[in-house]
Order: sequence, then structure tokens, then C-alpha cells
Amino acid sequence: MSAHSPSRRHRIRRGALTMALATCMGAALVSCSDGPGPAAGQSVANTAADASLAGLAQKAADTGSLGVIVRVDSGDGKPVEIARQAAWTKDDHRLAADDQFRVGSNTKTLTATLVLQQVAQQKISLNDTVEKWLPGLVKGGEHITVRMLLNHTSGLGDFLLTPQFLPSLTGQEKRTWTPRELLAITPEQDPPAEPGEKYSYSNANYEALGLILEKATGSSLTELIKDKITGPLGMKDSYLATNGDWDTDETTGKQHVTGYEPDAERLRAILSGTVDLPEGVGFAGPERSGDNIDTSAIDPSWSWAAGGMVSTAQDWQRFLTALMSGRLLPEAQMQQMRTTVDAPEEGGAYGLGLMKVDTPCGTVWGHTGGLPGYSSEIYTDATGTRSVAVFTITNFGIKEKKAATTNKALVDAATCQMLGKPQPSHSPAG
Repeated sequence: MSAHSPSRRHRIRRGALTMALATCMGAALVSCSDGPGPAAGQSVANTAADASLAGLAQKAADTGSLGVIVRVDSGDGKPVEIARQAAWTKDDHRLAADDQFRVGSNTKTLTATLVLQQVAQQKISLNDTVEKWLPGLVKGGEHITVRMLLNHTSGLGDFLLTPQFLPSLTGQEKRTWTPRELLAITPEQDPPAEPGEKYSYSNANYEALGLILEKATGSSLTELIKDKITGPLGMKDSYLATNGDWDTDETTGKQHVTGYEPDAERLRAILSGTVDLPEGVGFAGPERSGDNIDTSAIDPSWSWAAGGMVSTAQDWQRFLTALMSGRLLPEAQMQQMRTTVDAPEEGGAYGLGLMKVDTPCGTVWGHTGGLPGYSSEIYTDATGTRSVAVFTITNFGIKEKKAATTNKALVDAATCQMLGKPQPSHSPAG
């Protein structure tokens, strides 16, 4: 569920189709919208960096990202929050930095955390086979371990591009899929790979992990998330989606972001050379300006333990910094989570539900996410002191060359600012 080409951030986010079609409670906020001069204690240099980042955000929005939310927490108690969007999208939704957003495969880090909590309690072992927990459900499950599911070395393919599932992914068919049904249509990798042989990203791995969690604990995944993660951390704006109904959250009053994808003709052109889409195959939804489709009504509940979380930038940064600073897992399990396999397509390596990514300003930890209309990158430094989130309201739209360039420049600049380093020299002017 992540993806961008030629670099990692330029590939199509895998949460939308795969490679082929494929936290700071109570902090004073420094807004990058128009306003007075520097806040007390904020240097002119910092203000200039914030303004430059805001300029990059608007440039990205105007050149194909359509809308972006950026939140940078450098660990000094003064997060920077930015929301910028293309003018025409304001008719659908006025973007705000605290809007709720489908964070897609960032959910995998949360699911992995829940699994490792059970490992710490000796209820699950990383060496347990899938067959032990889910007998007869996964082909070859007697040779696949929990660890292999977590780091995507299971040998399982992905169900996203199967003829049975693709109509649901694009919203052309309205169907509620269960994890067991998705595992039943999961193919082998192409070319085939033995369990443990190589890294190959698959959402099926995390559908299986969700089922293992429920069987090991006797609780639903929704209950586990509330009891073990969102409740203890005060993540009041985060939940596991169970359908495609959004609008305003009745509990918090937070708005859910509207997301978009290119129409069928643009999508076919974007993917040419990668996969040949039949004429007319595209995302379902109302037509919008610039050959875009509003994909907000597409039901993401199928993604479940692999990508079903809805959250805000602040909430997810709160989770990720708590995890990386050692608040959610014992040291032994944190070491296991950070033990990686090579994953060049992710820009670095992959641990247990956690990406290790090399950026122009240093190594960061976190994950990426993508669903139709939604793309996200959320990272921390190695200590969990600093964090950054970049949300983009299109997934395939940032595959187009100009959009890919400006989106990558924005993510790089935000990540460098999070790490306390200057923006890369290749960043285009805002």
C-alpha cells in the first residue's frame, strides 16, 4: 500500500492497486497560513523555513497533488501545520490540518505493534506457523511464520489485482469482503517464491495477522486498537473504518477529507508502460474538474488490519513517536521490529510493520499508505523525538511526472525540516 517511480516516492502507492496497478498533546501550534510575524521564541530563520514549506505545499497542490496536509514536529513543542489545496477542490471540502484522513498501510505499523505486544506476553511467537493459528486457511501456511507475515517474506501474492477483487477496489462493485474471503482469492507470488526467500509486499499478510490477533486474544481488532493503542494514547480522532460513510464525525466534529483520482482515460495514460488497462476501467464516483473523480465514497473496510485506519496527522504522529520512543513495546520487541530485510522498492529496508527509509537528510522510520484518493507518508527519527506527516488527497494523480516531482520535493523538505536540516537544494522554488 505504498508506492511511487523512479524513486520510491514516485511509484503508485500500492494501497490503491499495487506496483503494477497497482504526537504532541497540548503543544502550541505554529501555523503556516498568512498571519503576523514570528511567534515568541521562533527565529526569523525558522519562520522563513515554514514559509518555504508552505510554498512547496501550495505548489504541490497546484501541480497534481490537489491538496496536502503537512505537519512537522521537531520536538521543540511548536509543531508546524499546513493545509493547502487547489482552488477548485474547495467547493467539495475546505482542507484543514486536523482533518481525518484514511492513512492506509500506515495501519500495518499499528497491527504489527499489537502482534508484538502479544509476543511480549508470550501469547504469540514470531516462529508460530500460520497453520497453527489459521488451519487450512492459507495455502502453504505450515511453512509461513508470523515473522514472515510481518516483514512480507511469506511468499504470498496480493489479492488487489485479482479479477474477483478489482471491481471492489475501484468502487465499481459494492461488496463487503471478509479477511477470510480475501485470503481465499490470494494468489502465489509471480514468479513464485518460497516462504522466507525474499521481500514482496502483500496486503494478504496483514489480513492474516488480524485474524491471528483476534484468535489469540479473543477480542475483535477494533477492541484491541481501542484498548491497546488509541485509548491509552488519547487518539480521539482515530478509528478502524467499517464502511464508506464519512462526512462529519459525530463524536469529534472533525471533517473527513475528500479524495480524488484521475478518470479512466487519464489513469490509463498514467499506467501505460506499467500495465495495460482495458478501455473504461477506472474509479467510480462523481466527476470533478481536471478529469478527476471524487473517490470518497469507495468503501475501504476491506483493508482492515492491512490499511483500514482513519486518523489525523497529529494523532498518528502521537502513535508513531510513542512507539519509537519505547512506550508501547519492551526493548526486545522494539529490536525485533527494527530488524529489517532489504526492500529497495521502499527506499531502504522493511522490519516488522515498519519501514526504514533513506532520505536526503538522513534515515527515518515509519510507513507509507495509499487508498483510492488518499496517500500518506509518516516518519520519525530513530528516537521518536521528531516526526513528520504528509497527507495527499490523490494517490494515482501524483504518478504524473510534474506532480511526482513537486510531491517528492515537498516530502523531502518536510522530512529535512523535521530532522532540523536545510531543505534539499533540488527542491523547486515555492
